[in-house]
Amino acid sequence: MIAVRPRPVVGILIAVLILTSFYLLHPNRSALRVPSRFSAPFSAFSGSPAADSSSSKSSGAEKPYGRDYHGHSTPDDINRVTNGTLGFGKVFVVGLPERTDKRDAISLSTALTGFDIEWVDGVRGETIPDKAVPFGIDRKKLMETNLGSWRGHMNAIRRVVEQNLDAALIMEDDMDWDVRLKPQLEIVAAGARAVMSNLPDTYFPTGRASSSAGPIPISPYGDDWDILWLGHCGEPFPEELPENKELPDDDPGKVAMTRRYTILNDATVPPLDHVTGIVDFKAHPERTRWVHITAAPICTFAYAVSNRGARKILYDLSVDRLSGPFDNALAWLCRRAVGGWSQLAALSAAGDPQDREGKLGDRGLDAKCLSVTPPVFFHHKAKGNIHADSDIQNVGGEGEEEQPPVIREKGSTENVMWSARLNILNMIQGTAMKSQW
Repeated sequence: MIAVRPRPVVGILIAVLILTSFYLLHPNRSALRVPSRFSAPFSAFSGSPAADSSSSKSSGAEKPYGRDYHGHSTPDDINRVTNGTLGFGKVFVVGLPERTDKRDAISLSTALTGFDIEWVDGVRGETIPDKAVPFGIDRKKLMETNLGSWRGHMNAIRRVVEQNLDAALIMEDDMDWDVRLKPQLEIVAAGARAVMSNLPDTYFPTGRASSSAGPIPISPYGDDWDILWLGHCGEPFPEELPENKELPDDDPGKVAMTRRYTILNDATVPPLDHVTGIVDFKAHPERTRWVHITAAPICTFAYAVSNRGARKILYDLSVDRLSGPFDNALAWLCRRAVGGWSQLAALSAAGDPQDREGKLGDRGLDAKCLSVTPPVFFHHKAKGNIHADSDIQNVGGEGEEEQPPVIREKGSTENVMWSARLNILNMIQGTAMKSQW
């Protein structure tokens, strides 16, 4: 488990360490034990989140948020995820400049939970000239707001390339997360390393980035990924995609794509009647989270890109072509890659692991993608006019005419227990955190 009630009893602490287990699951879901070198970061300050929190001034315990939290992970280089940029080179937030309401909320939430951001101005689609629209897009069939969203994200991705950042986290301006984000990311980092390090070299036909990184990876999340999807609307596991579902269970590509890092008894995961997504959560133990090979996420709430990944995206989704809305196009880079794993395995078995004859196309553009399910970032629905939720869709009504205000009396965020947005006042005052459930 990764969350227990804190008790000053040595025997209990030992039991917690024993029960804190993370697993890689193969297709038949028999657990392969991952050597546990990573202590449970929630054990020091978790209990019943609705009733108690170590954020109280009187408790004297370490707070699971803010700039004074520095992690408890082994190896200790994972603790870099608790720095001011969450272990990335920078954290970019994409949003329209005029949405000062969203900027105020994000600035407060990030400052109080302990990390720094850099704003990337969103773009209105109608300001993009036809000459700048990528090949493959008919702007008459794509909403101008979708075109603007694509350009805003591409501007953030281009900064990663221009500034030669090792990696960056990119999020949209209406994001929310658990107050305990940094401890969550310690576990995500351990999971990302475990999943990628256990993948055979067959699925890295152009070589591993980690092969030249030395004993300590450049990124605390490991160096072999291109996209790390931390916030999305939902996605299935890759073996459940139509193109992979009919593969035999012992197909090497299918075996590889079903590797997962399973986090049990995660106190930051909502109970079964409140967790949302595409995965059938009721088929698994309550409060389970996974780090897994990406299938096809919906929405680009929050995702990290490595420098190598940013270059692939900038080429594939702008310089070369664009095939549709940005979130679908980005997800396709991941889906296209994992969809070729079975064929890559067959080529490797035939003595051509690098596909020298080009039967599968240019595998060098395949994106190595990881996801977290349920996600650790999610769209916040703020109190007030519901039509202010989205700058892409007309929320709450159909047609192009402006809709009359529909007021939401209380804000909410799916899949987040101790919402940073809803606990802003508690963090300012140093009082106990409140859970949504």
